[in-house]
Amino acid sequence: MAVAGCTKCIKYMLFFFNFIFWLAGGIILGVALYLRHDSQTSNLLILQFEGQQAPGTFYISVYILIAVGAIMMLVGFLGCYGAIQESQCLLGTFFFFLVILFACEVAAAIWGFMNRDTISKELINFYDSAYIKAVDVSGSPSKDSAIKVLDVFHTTLDCCGKGDDTALFEQVKGTLCPRKSREDFLRSQSCHDKLIELFSEKLYVIGLAALVVAVIMIFEMIFTMVLCCGIRNSPGVY
Repeated sequence: MAVAGCTKCIKYMLFFFNFIFWLAGGIILGVALYLRHDSQTSNLLILQFEGQQAPGTFYISVYILIAVGAIMMLVGFLGCYGAIQESQCLLGTFFFFLVILFACEVAAAIWGFMNRDTISKELINFYDSAYIKAVDVSGSPSKDSAIKVLDVFHTTLDCCGKGDDTALFEQVKGTLCPRKSREDFLRSQSCHDKLIELFSEKLYVIGLAALVVAVIMIFEMIFTMVLCCGIRNSPGVY
């Protein structure tokens, strides 16, 4: 027998929140795919120098987002169907998946907070290793490949150097940043600052998406429990 009164209102509110949850899953999936194929990050993270690949820690969070977005769409559909059908079994399964997703999101948030500076630091270290070889006046065998790596950084981020304008840097900056005029050098930021800025923006987007999803999930868990209790207590349900 169909629920009535306030429980019926909860039923449609749960359906509405599940539909928003499903849409949020699609948006997160789209944002994650955008971050995965964004030209700035892709150009930097595909680089190789002296047999070492550029650190790909950033992609771990992106792949997690892709998985979460896909699962959210599936779970959101399950919740919508369970609410309309007033099925305790489907709603119970939906609640179980919500709890698992919420726990995973909290764990991912803790990991992200603890490693929030790791991504930019790893790429800064990668940049510095190429920078040292590129400014080496003794002419190391890997100097040409180091200059090519730095060129990708400088072109992608519109930056030049580490920010410490040493005498050695002044001698080689025409080679490291051939596309920049004297005025451009005065206006340009260091690549260290640009890397920190780039990944801070990306992680901010990821954190904001996670916060919105967490709020929606809390409301859904509350409404699911209320609706299940309402269905159990409805006349004709034993």
